[in-house]
Amino acid sequence: MDLERDGPGPVPPAPAPGGGRLARHAYEYVRSEVLRGALAAGTVLKEGALAQRLGLSKTPVRQALRALLQEGLLDVGPRRQMVVRGFSPDYRQELLEVREALERISVSHACRSMTVDDIDYLHVLLRRQRRAAEAGDDECFIELDEELHLRIARASDLRVVPEFLSRLRGFVRLMRLGTRRYRGHLFRVVEEHKAIVDALEAGDEPAALEALRVHLHTSEYVLDAAAGYGGEAKG
Repeated sequence: MDLERDGPGPVPPAPAPGGGRLARHAYEYVRSEVLRGALAAGTVLKEGALAQRLGLSKTPVRQALRALLQEGLLDVGPRRQMVVRGFSPDYRQELLEVREALERISVSHACRSMTVDDIDYLHVLLRRQRRAAEAGDDECFIELDEELHLRIARASDLRVVPEFLSRLRGFVRLMRLGTRRYRGHLFRVVEEHKAIVDALEAGDEPAALEALRVHLHTSEYVLDAAAGYGGEAKG
């Protein structure tokens, strides 16, 4: 099998509950617009305007917005409108702590359960990430970043942790919006990922957990949070 081509892709977001194909289409459209920053925090989402833009009735749009509310990407405004969720410093810090706790569980278990094929595919992802860094392709790099972390979680032989980490993907993506990376940041991330993968391959749980700690605490959205969300991430 050619792992470069045949490896599993990123875990897709959960389908919009209670809806069919049209609700799914509306869900994916709004979710994508939120995660790329086209719909900023605090933006009011009006069913009628979205339905008209998508050429749909209001029913599938309403179902999609309810799914995004349940996912946590939207909030209910003072007039009960759906609005794009913002992140207070306390909320942001809580998300970081939850993610770190889940990642530590997945890495600990993956150290005991990863197969040779799992490790091989992680090395494939590292090569792809390095190519994305060389090309300056931030979007591809972030997709591969998420895929690597979720691949480790799926190799942990756990059920709940991979599901919860997958649900956190949207929050992590939102927390990256607006961050400014120093030159060479992407290559540093590749090296941090490599340290995690090397420790997993060696079955060295303490080293894997330490490499994970270093990685999560130098991520650009953590550094921006410490600097008040406005500073440039430094080495």
